[in-house]
Amino acid sequence: MAVTAHGYVSAIQSVIDRIALTQADNIGAAADHIVSAIRTGGLLQAFGTGHSEAVAVDFAGRAGGLVPTNKILLRDLVVYGGEDPKILENEKLERDPSIAVKLYEIAAPRPEDVFVMASQSGINGGIVEMALLIKQRGHKLIAITSVEHTVRVAPRHPSGKRLADIADVVLDNGAPYGDALLSLDSGGAVCPVSSVTNALIAQLVVAEVVRRIEAAGEVAPVYLSANVPGGDEHNHTLESRYAGRVRRTA
Repeated sequence: MAVTAHGYVSAIQSVIDRIALTQADNIGAAADHIVSAIRTGGLLQAFGTGHSEAVAVDFAGRAGGLVPTNKILLRDLVVYGGEDPKILENEKLERDPSIAVKLYEIAAPRPEDVFVMASQSGINGGIVEMALLIKQRGHKLIAITSVEHTVRVAPRHPSGKRLADIADVVLDNGAPYGDALLSLDSGGAVCPVSSVTNALIAQLVVAEVVRRIEAAGEVAPVYLSANVPGGDEHNHTLESRYAGRVRRTA
């Protein structure tokens, strides 16, 4: 594809179509786990690092999204965990396995909570350690990752495992090795895929969760925009069911 806006649209549309064709069953399985958690009073705990933290933000606390969601971000180590802010100056922090226990404890999940974790490569130490911890504690784990990328790189965790090896459900974001989609004649590539397809997958999962809840004659706990009349009141009423368990920071 040409390195143009139109070239990217054409190329990304092909990836989107492939996700729609190949990931439907896995999206359904992910939705089943989330519905089960919500029905037992659980939350969806969403975690990602680097650009993949956008997945956590996309699941948690947004208009049209599910209320029983909590995002877990690296900055929680400082905001809630008391770490020196300089820890966030380490651009490779996600490679440190020791962050996993701290982040898990800060989130304080209940046994009925389900986790979704996003990582393009799925190989970094903090990501894999968190995944292992989640499974050791008995939670269901949904992974969003690039299957093509993760199988081509060596894990950085001592276990030799990847995120995809640990998760109960793996959602392939369709991104190529290296993430970028449009090849340059001079070498390399530009315009990453995962930002688009991770957000797409998140909303496909939400749609299937809500469909299941509504089909059972129940009312899905969904946010209204805070910027429409009555939005704040609606949202605060629903959030009160999960008081102290969902964090909604600026």
